[in-house]
Amino acid sequence: MAFSEFILNARFGYGIRPGATLFASPEAMLNSLKQPDPLDKRFVRPSLGDRFALDAVARTALRNNRQGKGDMSAEYQEARRAMRRVVAEDMKAYMLRATISDNGFRERLVAFWGDHFTVSGKNLRIQLALGDYTDSVIRPNIAGRFADMLKGVITHPAMLMFLDQHSSIGPNSVLGRKQGRGLNENLAREVLELHTMGVGASYTQDDVRQFAELLTGLVLARDGFRFSPNAAEPGTEQILGKTYGGDPAKLADIMAFLDDLAVNPETAAHISRKLAVHFISDTPPADMVDQMTAAYRASDGDLMQVYAAMLAHPAAYNPARQKVKWPTEYMVSAMRALNLGEELAGGKPRELANVLLEPMRGMGMDMIRPFGPDGWPEEAEVWISPPTLAARISWGKSLAEEYGQHVDPRELLPQVLGSDVSEALKVAVAGAESKWEGVALMLVSPEFNRR
Repeated sequence: MAFSEFILNARFGYGIRPGATLFASPEAMLNSLKQPDPLDKRFVRPSLGDRFALDAVARTALRNNRQGKGDMSAEYQEARRAMRRVVAEDMKAYMLRATISDNGFRERLVAFWGDHFTVSGKNLRIQLALGDYTDSVIRPNIAGRFADMLKGVITHPAMLMFLDQHSSIGPNSVLGRKQGRGLNENLAREVLELHTMGVGASYTQDDVRQFAELLTGLVLARDGFRFSPNAAEPGTEQILGKTYGGDPAKLADIMAFLDDLAVNPETAAHISRKLAVHFISDTPPADMVDQMTAAYRASDGDLMQVYAAMLAHPAAYNPARQKVKWPTEYMVSAMRALNLGEELAGGKPRELANVLLEPMRGMGMDMIRPFGPDGWPEEAEVWISPPTLAARISWGKSLAEEYGQHVDPRELLPQVLGSDVSEALKVAVAGAESKWEGVALMLVSPEFNRR
């Protein structure tokens, strides 16, 4: 397939925003990732320390109540409300950045890697850490080495809490012998199975166990994590045929293994295929995955080289729309199509929930609570079922009715979907009784729901 500027921007971004400048080449799109994101200054969110300070207030109030040190119910409830406001503003910032950004590829990569390293907000404390997780670990590393993102993810409190690593204690450590606390293998297993080598790779249960022992010592701190030698399993670990660790245990031992794991050939193949599945097709061409894997291995996991190999392959410009948009993608691309921004999400958490979050749940996605540690599914049938399709249609119709009253759908259609649309859709849009109904027909069409 020949290169298409339109497909490059529509498929690898968050949808076309009428009037926005398009990237003219894959090189231009890739080079943009190396530049500072101008939206960073606009979307400054609370630090992790400030977030945890709110949680500390709530925990202190709750503890004092239980110990009979006075009624602090009001302080507890206010702290919890403040925590929920931060979480709501995080979600609003996430959606708004994607909607107004001039660099849709950057935002799509943030979404991809955030999903690859899934953290599900199973409680408010984890939800509170999620915004910082995205902004301090995912965003800064999308154009770097996979190893750097991996190490940042593994040591962030959001991941430590989600997979209970912060409570994993070396059985023979000082704390393990004193308190009788033991090992948790969750993080070790998910790192090998989901984040790096992949399901069915060549690691064994013994590798998982030894890796879990190596990971002990990672505990929460007021503004992040710290390494506690007293909680770490002493001695060496044999993982994937190599020795790590010692006595005393050190954080550097964990980092040394993660560096090796990041450049493992099975990791290269797993990451490359997952990128191709997400951006191209549920069944991407084998030679595309092979070329991406080769680029990964030759560069020791330089993600820019892997993206370049993906964008250089002819299949990247196949005119067929092979991927169904996730609900987040669908909503963002619809808002971009209508040049929306601040006005849609509203200024209050309740407005955000009514306009975006509750309709999104109807489409099958709870934004901060993925189904499990493996993240959101890629298969089309998961996202397009009778109830979820009905939710898309209802939301798309409402959006068009509210914001498409003065938009000419006949002009909008080729701008947003290009020339490769069915004749039936062109006729339906042109023949709609009103402008907004024409816009609605475009937003609920199969062409718009795929990329």
